[in-house]
Amino acid sequence: MNRSTAAGPDILLVKSGGPASLPEWQDAFGALLPGLRVLWWDDAAVVPEAVAYALVWEPTPGRLAQFPNLRIIFSSAAGVDHIVSDPTLPARVPIVRMASEETAQTVAEFVCLGALALLRDLPRMIAAQAARRWDSFDAARTAPQTRVSILGMGNLGTRAARMLRGLGFQVSGWGRTARIVDGMAVTAGDDELARLMARTDILVGLLPDTPMTRGLICAHRIAWLPAGAGLVNAGRGSLVVMDDLLAALDSGQLGGAVLDVFEAEPLPPSAPAWRHPRILATSHVAGFASRRARAAYVAGVIAGFARGERPAHLYQPARGY
Repeated sequence: MNRSTAAGPDILLVKSGGPASLPEWQDAFGALLPGLRVLWWDDAAVVPEAVAYALVWEPTPGRLAQFPNLRIIFSSAAGVDHIVSDPTLPARVPIVRMASEETAQTVAEFVCLGALALLRDLPRMIAAQAARRWDSFDAARTAPQTRVSILGMGNLGTRAARMLRGLGFQVSGWGRTARIVDGMAVTAGDDELARLMARTDILVGLLPDTPMTRGLICAHRIAWLPAGAGLVNAGRGSLVVMDDLLAALDSGQLGGAVLDVFEAEPLPPSAPAWRHPRILATSHVAGFASRRARAAYVAGVIAGFARGERPAHLYQPARGY
């Protein structure tokens, strides 16, 4: 890993968390890869030829193309839209999505939080507290009587499925390809999606943003769900057609929704999702990872790359994620 250019040791440029976060990044990487220089994104002293890696969130367009020896671009989050939107992005350089264990853990926790909130009708409890009204009621069913279907069975979906099953939920999955994940059959294709949704009490969205997934949860697919089903979306806001979701909530086709992601973020104060009584809206907080956890993930990929290993969680343009 410690290959050098004429300008000195390999450099990792960081653009994530603001310049004040640099000492924390340097401490974390210093304990893991002491031969790596970790510098801030726009450090004027950076020699472009020495930059081997970049860990970024919303990199300045054109900047990544300035580093002729760049080997890997790391997204500081699970998505890569903020990187691939750069028209000058060097096509030869692999992009690795953030897939730390902490990210998977926190997303799975949020999915369980959402599923339990829908199961126990947390919006009703919140409304009762706001009105200072004693409202004692029984839930319609328990977790073992509740069918949860996860759309998107990658690293995040797999962890969420394990955790949901630990709570007793009946869990099924749907993804890009049919396969077995953790002993659970994962289906694929529109016909299978229709069959899956017809036997779903709570639908979970963990799909990436691609041309195939945009607007997937629309009026005609929402109609495949049993009346009163719930939705948890912690993947991408583009998955859901919001007007169709609101109409389904108003008609009773959907009983409730927990939404952490939206097409426009921050969600404008005038957005109906803030005010709808059957929606719990959160501010893109489902998944997070400490800088130390992200540094450990990046360091592991860099060490493996130096051994000739192909990085996992590579962005694949043909798939869109």
